[in-house]
Amino acid sequence: MSHQIALNFEDGVTRFITAHAGETVADAAYRQGINIPLDCRDGACGTCKCLAEAGCYELGEDYIEDALSADEVEQGFVLTCQMRALGDCVVRVPASSQVCRAAQATFQARISAVRQLSDSTIALSIKGESLSQLAFLPGQYVNLGVPGSQQTRAYSFSSLQRDGEVSFLIRNVPGGLMSSFLTGLAKAGDNMTLAGPLGSFYLRDIRRPLLLLAGGTGLAPFTAMLEKIAEQGSEHPLHLIYGVTHDFDLVALDRLEDFARRIPQFSFSTCVANPESQYPHKGYVTQHIQPAHLNQGDVDVYLCGPPPMVEAVSQFIREQGIVPANFYYEKFAASAA
Repeated sequence: MSHQIALNFEDGVTRFITAHAGETVADAAYRQGINIPLDCRDGACGTCKCLAEAGCYELGEDYIEDALSADEVEQGFVLTCQMRALGDCVVRVPASSQVCRAAQATFQARISAVRQLSDSTIALSIKGESLSQLAFLPGQYVNLGVPGSQQTRAYSFSSLQRDGEVSFLIRNVPGGLMSSFLTGLAKAGDNMTLAGPLGSFYLRDIRRPLLLLAGGTGLAPFTAMLEKIAEQGSEHPLHLIYGVTHDFDLVALDRLEDFARRIPQFSFSTCVANPESQYPHKGYVTQHIQPAHLNQGDVDVYLCGPPPMVEAVSQFIREQGIVPANFYYEKFAASAA
């Protein structure tokens, strides 16, 4: 027996898939070429969380509460990597049809440039004819293969695709597999493989003011977003707060200044957490969020940074008694090897 599942995407597109008896909704979607945002498949990360708006289903038992709380279950939320339909269902997917329309693709490219911007940050650009077919939404990431190994590392695009070329901001992790390659072996012309795009952190239609919060190389998805905004324009104010640990971690300030010239209502500020910093603006990102930035809740917040930063910002906003219209975030942690 099989069931029809209507997938309603946030851009208003609806796609129907058929789920076989005992098949998870995520597996059914992927089998039919629809890429529901998904990372773990084990009910642990919450990336595939959706809202079941109609129909009968089983939630599954192999998920953890951090991924799906009891309150969310009562509201109808499900993890599609665990959900199995018992009848026809309607599921609202918190991503656009563009993100989910195709299976993950693999591309071949070559390094076009690699530069060490600071002790902590590497800029990488890769180019290839196949990349001219690469479509992604600004804010998404890709899995880059580490040359000479079978391993991959996930990095957000820091630019849009232009003439088959894309760029990344990569944290330089001492002893890290990718970092060691980029700082010691990489040269223009070296082959690289990438798979994606992936992720549900991406720029949505701008319907209200935006507050963008970046920690370290979490700046990368925002420079891609700002490229897109510079192209399409925005009638709403946008403010970016970019925080780092040490003075030398501040990079790409020239790009931000260029965006400030090109985007009429865009502004940005920067801060350094190290109390011994010589930088004029010290402290954490939360110390530089002004009431006007939160606009009494009529704001979309985008946040990309390490887990402690994501947690600190979430707590800070709660303490202000404000609920943003939308709060999108991406946690990242550098690989130690």
